[in-house]
Amino acid sequence: MSAAGGRTGRPPLTEERKAEIRLEIARAAVDLFVAQGVTATTGEQIGQAVGVSARTVWRYFPSKEACVAPLFTAGVDLLADRLRHWAPGESLDGVLVPELATDLAVARGPDRATVGALVRLTRTEPGLRAVWLRTHDEAEPAFARALAERAGLPEADLRATVQAAMFNAALRAAVEHHAWHDADAGPDRTAAEAALERTLRAALATATEGVT
Repeated sequence: MSAAGGRTGRPPLTEERKAEIRLEIARAAVDLFVAQGVTATTGEQIGQAVGVSARTVWRYFPSKEACVAPLFTAGVDLLADRLRHWAPGESLDGVLVPELATDLAVARGPDRATVGALVRLTRTEPGLRAVWLRTHDEAEPAFARALAERAGLPEADLRATVQAAMFNAALRAAVEHHAWHDADAGPDRTAAEAALERTLRAALATATEGVT
């Protein structure tokens, strides 16, 4: 205690700093998962890579697989905002692409090859697959609210819910296709983003056929 009777020690972390720590843990976990596999990776190793204790890792995440969630969820608010401002008669890919390809790359970290490898791991690692699918499941209501607001519909309107489901599925399919087929086609970052842009355009065009 201080002379004035107040608490001493470090000040509490701000929400911004907590988010930064979560992202640091996420990136460290991805690097370890890709390098040595999920099974061989421990919470202690993840913490050491960031400079924190395993206890701190578990304070932020319930499991080692859950550590990657911030890389999957980083773009949800951005996407919802763009859906909200999608003008009638405007193509959805015109609203989201090409900026979306760049935004996804920035949101998910500095190493695109590593992120592609992470998405590929969701194919064979049930724990990571669960996190990946849960991320999309939790994002869907945000997309539905944005689409309902765009159309002046009630938040629980079925049309907005179905459109959100279509958009969500198209986005997931596009990212998975890119990761599994052409994310690591070469070292050229610009070429990789262009490939992701083409995949997103094709997926969104298919999802929005007949949606006005």
